[in-house]
Amino acid sequence: MPVGMTGRAAETASPMNAAAEVLGGPGDPFPDHLPAIRHRDRSLSRGDLRRLVAGHAQALTAAGVSRGDRVLFLLDDSPELVAAYLAVIGIGAVAIAYNTRAAARDLRFVLDDSGARLLFIESALLPLYREIEDSLGRPVQPVVRGAPEAMAAGPALTMEDFATSRPERFEPVPMASDEMAFWIYTSGTTGHPKAAVHRHRDVLLADRHLRENLGVEPGDRILCSSKLFFAYALGHLLLGGLRAGATLVLFDGWPDAERVARQVERHRPDHFFSVPTFYRNLLRDGQAARPAFRAIRHCVSAGEALPAALSQAWLETTGRPVLEGIGTTESIFLFIANTPRRHRPGSSGRPLPWAEVQLRDEAGEPVTQPDAPGILWLRMESVCDGYWNRPEATGDAFRDGWYRTGDVFTRDRDGWWHHQGRADNMLKISGQWVSPAEIEECVLEVPGVVEAALIGVPDADGLVRITLFVVADAADRGEETLQREIQARLRRCLSIYKCPRQVRFIDAIPRTDTGKIQKYKLQALLAEQAGRASDGPDNNNSLR
Repeated sequence: MPVGMTGRAAETASPMNAAAEVLGGPGDPFPDHLPAIRHRDRSLSRGDLRRLVAGHAQALTAAGVSRGDRVLFLLDDSPELVAAYLAVIGIGAVAIAYNTRAAARDLRFVLDDSGARLLFIESALLPLYREIEDSLGRPVQPVVRGAPEAMAAGPALTMEDFATSRPERFEPVPMASDEMAFWIYTSGTTGHPKAAVHRHRDVLLADRHLRENLGVEPGDRILCSSKLFFAYALGHLLLGGLRAGATLVLFDGWPDAERVARQVERHRPDHFFSVPTFYRNLLRDGQAARPAFRAIRHCVSAGEALPAALSQAWLETTGRPVLEGIGTTESIFLFIANTPRRHRPGSSGRPLPWAEVQLRDEAGEPVTQPDAPGILWLRMESVCDGYWNRPEATGDAFRDGWYRTGDVFTRDRDGWWHHQGRADNMLKISGQWVSPAEIEECVLEVPGVVEAALIGVPDADGLVRITLFVVADAADRGEETLQREIQARLRRCLSIYKCPRQVRFIDAIPRTDTGKIQKYKLQALLAEQAGRASDGPDNNNSLR
């Protein structure tokens, strides 16, 4: 057993394969002609996709990839990515889709950590691989998608030459349900990423929320603004969407508001998955006002808490509520969510029927009082067994069948759950716990505030004091006026110990690719300004 795994009891009674569960084999309940993928001007049916998967499976086997081998993907979203990913799982190997914006050092770490044998990579990213190629612990065979001229620096195959056949049939290799199928590397803000190891059985929940709560039907179109290497899109688009018989809408390039809005107009999705930051961008840039957004049946949000003011603005603009939920890389699917039948803006929703959740304090004792914060623990069939080669992290997070998410929640008297942020982001002020999310949401209700982020910094006496960073609407009133309105709003809606002593205006809040605030960068910025202040006047315009 790999180092760092929990070793749940093996479930070998019923052989299965996650690729067959997602796309179906000879027993696929959906017809071959049902649309599976829309990408640019292309439309692939389930039969087309199955033949594409079969061709890649045949090529992978010919290349010597076998059961348990790892294959890494550094590809933009495309039918070829979907097909090759499912083919890897189908032959019993392990698929790993990784961030196409990764730095060279992170790519080197992931290739060495995973021991990948094969790397599917965009031609534009091949120089990144060449930069680290000689420092890798073992050789990796690149397979390049795109322009062949990019391969001049070294030997590589093209995806076009790699999988040329289109066999009519492909029967995935029967696997024990607890064998590895795919990994997802976590997107932490610091340190090396960790690989959450998912098994073949984990896909059995993939379509339940889509079908049972969102009413996804065969042929429905699903668009997600996040790329497929993120757990959110992988779980609810590729795995869940295909398992439900839906049509995946894929697009090229990094998502921005205009690009995604064009996809909505062109492909008319029935269901739209995105994150709070992106909903805000669509509203800010005026893209959400396009009539096509009003035709979407369901809009779903996850990744971080969705401010109630943002939810209301989306509803007013599009006529559609945003159904907030929460999932993790480790669970791959949402486990708390609002649904079309039951939703409350400003909350993460309620636990889904197949998820068991608990709130516990730092000592591991249950938190039962309404509105009291606690760390959320989760038990659900799709939760991974642990992290690859991370025994300490696995032991900290996975205990007795439960997963410690590290997210702080409260549960109100009506049974709605509210995300308060990460446990390591909670601040203790004057002996009382403070949730940055609560304060940030309060500030976002002030007209003229575009973004807000709260951090805690020890003062000269070692006591934590909180500073609020604000991005203001440049077209709105002046900063002095806005600061007075922010402070007045905070005093009206929060206890005095929760009110920040400092409000700083900044041009942009630093975020990860998933939209999470990088608060350590704000702390560094504050420390830098404090250093400049001790040397003389502050003339930096980025932090005013």
